[in-house]
Amino acid sequence: MNRRTLSHFTGCLLGGAVGDALGWPVEFMGWEEIKSRYGGEGIRDLDLKGKPYAEITDDTQMTLFTAEGLLRAKCRSVEKGICYVPGVIHHAYLRWLKTQGGEPAFEIGTDGWLYGVEALHAQRAPGNACLSSLMRSRNFGDMARNDSKGCGGVMRMAPVGLIMGLESVFDTASEAAGLTHGHPTGRIAAAAFAVLINGLVAGQGLAEAVESVMKTLGGGEDSRETAAALKNAVRLAKSGKPAVEKVHSLGGGWVAEEALAIAVYAALSYPDSYKDAVILAVNHSGDSDSTGAICGNIMGLMHGEEGIPPEWVRQVELQDVIRAMACDLYTGYENTDEWREKYPGW
Repeated sequence: MNRRTLSHFTGCLLGGAVGDALGWPVEFMGWEEIKSRYGGEGIRDLDLKGKPYAEITDDTQMTLFTAEGLLRAKCRSVEKGICYVPGVIHHAYLRWLKTQGGEPAFEIGTDGWLYGVEALHAQRAPGNACLSSLMRSRNFGDMARNDSKGCGGVMRMAPVGLIMGLESVFDTASEAAGLTHGHPTGRIAAAAFAVLINGLVAGQGLAEAVESVMKTLGGGEDSRETAAALKNAVRLAKSGKPAVEKVHSLGGGWVAEEALAIAVYAALSYPDSYKDAVILAVNHSGDSDSTGAICGNIMGLMHGEEGIPPEWVRQVELQDVIRAMACDLYTGYENTDEWREKYPGW
């Protein structure tokens, strides 16, 4: 099935945002607390918290800035003939850092359109590894000097899988994650997620795409933790009725390979239902917004925007901005002054 369509691209980004927003209210709760507040089956609907929209978090914010970096890199590559893609993505992340009140160590540009979206300047518990590594950067493309394998590299990587070619998707995602997360697993799990998205775009079924990821990972030491986590996710999805206990056995999702594994487990458990999959992905004692976002990217891509409950799409924060970015990712590049103003090539 060809998923290189606008509906599938939009579904991927909106699906991630909705999963993010669904999990955000329970991110720092244990399972017993979640049940106490939302009932025995946990949170099953967006919690607007008295606002007109369900809030997104840094997961969706950084996904949008990843997309912006990719599109600006494409513009530079077409018009200059040369581009180091992770360096341009890094520039985008430094703009995100400024939206969170951080100050880069060197001068950056705030041109383009995304930085000007005022709502993206809201601070929604941004990850410490992302903030600290970006503030320590001294040049575009500097890799993180830490040993973090937090899930902050994985949760933002769907756009890389959407538009990069098969020959470059793994390395691009690994380096883009490495801008903030220095541990090999932090990079490899992010690359694995991008390869998974890439396979789904190319028309693979979910199980087939996961198998392709496992083959790509191979048996190297750097890939060991990610491969083991995905293998467990596949095993659990085949082991009978989906359960919170099985999610917990995969970890809390605070680190990269666990977040990816929980999202994949939930998607494999309910491959035909976006709603059921993301509900399973967020109801656990862990990083619920990130596991919801990653699962939402997968399921939204698989089923297109039409597969996401329309009331959830209407309620999620910045859905018009997310939709616009998905449309531009699908377009890829336009030889117009308007496009160059939106995505200047640096």
